[in-house]
Amino acid sequence: MPDGALPVLEVEGLKTVFRTRGGEVHAVNSVTFDLKPGELLGVVGESGSGKSVTMMSLIGLLPSPPADVRGGRVMFDGADLLHSSPEHLRDVRGRGIGFIFQDPMTSLNPVFTVGFQLMEPLRRHMGMNKASARLRAKELLELVGIPDAARRLDDYPHQFSGGMRQRVMIAIALACDPKVLIADEPTTALDVTIQAQILELVRELRSKLGMAIVWITHDLGVIAGIADRVMVMYGGQIVEQAPVKELFAHPRHPYTRALLKTVPSVRSERADKLNVIEGQPPILKAAPAACAFRARCTYAFARCGAENPARFAVGPGHDAACFWDFDKAEGTDGGQRDA
Repeated sequence: MPDGALPVLEVEGLKTVFRTRGGEVHAVNSVTFDLKPGELLGVVGESGSGKSVTMMSLIGLLPSPPADVRGGRVMFDGADLLHSSPEHLRDVRGRGIGFIFQDPMTSLNPVFTVGFQLMEPLRRHMGMNKASARLRAKELLELVGIPDAARRLDDYPHQFSGGMRQRVMIAIALACDPKVLIADEPTTALDVTIQAQILELVRELRSKLGMAIVWITHDLGVIAGIADRVMVMYGGQIVEQAPVKELFAHPRHPYTRALLKTVPSVRSERADKLNVIEGQPPILKAAPAACAFRARCTYAFARCGAENPARFAVGPGHDAACFWDFDKAEGTDGGQRDA
C-alpha cells in the first residue's frame, strides 16, 4: 500500500435507518472511514453491529423500503454514490466495486450455468462478445483455482461444492477488475480447511491484482492473518480503528477488549470456560445519544450515559470512541485525549 496515497473510497457520516412496524431502527449511525489503494480493511463486530448494512448502503444494495439511507457522502471515482443514478450505481457495482456475499448457494442463480453468470457482467460492463467473454470466464475460473475450467463453465451451481461455489463468487466479483472488493463473511459457511484455502486465495489475488479489499467478519483470527487495518463496529458505529498489530497489542475500547477475550486459546493446559460478553447488542429505536455499549461495559461511568463519545485519537492511526482512559485508569470528564 503506497504511503500517502489518496483513498480509493471515502465514507463520511453515513446513516441508514430501517422502517419497521415496530418503529424505526437506526442501523448505521454517522459512520466515517476511508480505504487506501491496495489496503485490506477488516471490519469486525457481533451480528447486528452494522457491518454488512454499512457496506451494502454504500452501493445501493439495500431494498428501499424498508431501508432508508438518510445522510452522508460516499466518494468513489469522483462521484458521490449516495446521489448517483441507478444506472451509475449498476456500473459501479459491475466495474468499480465487487461484492462477495456470505452464502454462495443463495447468491448464485440455480437455473443458469456458472459460465453464463460469469459472462453476463463481462458482456454488460466490458462490451465483450460471447466468445471473448467465455474465454475470459475460463481464465477467471483458473485464476481462483477451479480445475478443468473450460468444462466446468457449463455446470450449474449445485454441481459445485461449497468451497468451489465461493471461488465462483470470487471470480464473478473479480470479472471486471474492480478497484475495491467487499467480502461479506465469505468463509463463514465453510469448514476450516476450505476457509484456509479461500483466505490463501485472497492473499494471492490481492498480491497479484493490487485491489483494495474490505473483509467483513466476526472472526478475529481471520483478521489477524490478512488485514492491514481493523475497524470495530458496535451499535451501528465505529468504536475503534487501528492498524491490525496495534489493535491486537493495545486495544483501547472496552468492546474491542471484550471481543479479544472471547477468542479461544490453545495455550491453556486445561479446558477453561470460554469468555462471553454478557448482555445483548442494542436495538436502536433512535440514533444513540449515549454510549451504546455502556450497559455491557465494566468501565462505564456517569458520562457514558449522558453523551455519545466521538472517536478520540489514542495513537498514530489509532482512534477509539470511549471516555475511559486506559493509560490513567480513569474516566475523562471532557475535552479530548492527547494522541
